Amino acid sequence: MAEQSHGEPGPLGRTQWVFSAGFAPSQSTGREPEFTSRNTLCLLNTGTLTARVRLTVYHADADPVGPYEIPVEPHRVCHQRINDLIEPEAVPLDAPYGLVLESDRPVVAQLYYLDNRGGQLAVSHLNPAPLD
Repeated sequence: MAEQSHGEPGPLGRTQWVFSAGFAPSQSTGREPEFTSRNTLCLLNTGTLTARVRLTVYHADADPVGPYEIPVEPHRVCHQRINDLIEPEAVPLDAPYGLVLESDRPVVAQLYYLDNRGGQLAVSHLNPAPLD
């Protein structure tokens, strides 16, 4: 059931997102914490209720791990560093991974990549794989 009031549209986004190209490097050459190499999951909740996001991490050589639970308050953004996900287990660095995000409310999701190994700075925004 969509959140609506006074003829306004419901919240933007979807309840499922898939990212297949994650990679969090362990090395950095910039000052910390601003320029630590990392992946950050950027979440936007335009709704009026807290979104409860559950994240499952898929690996090339191990079983999936999750759920990692991330609350996103109403009308807010949440930037969750993948490097900081610890429970139920830390996401390995220097290894490719994929993410499946499921939320009880629609959210907008994007994966942000910052890599400054070797003194260079690379920044990228990874868009999710289409589900349709």
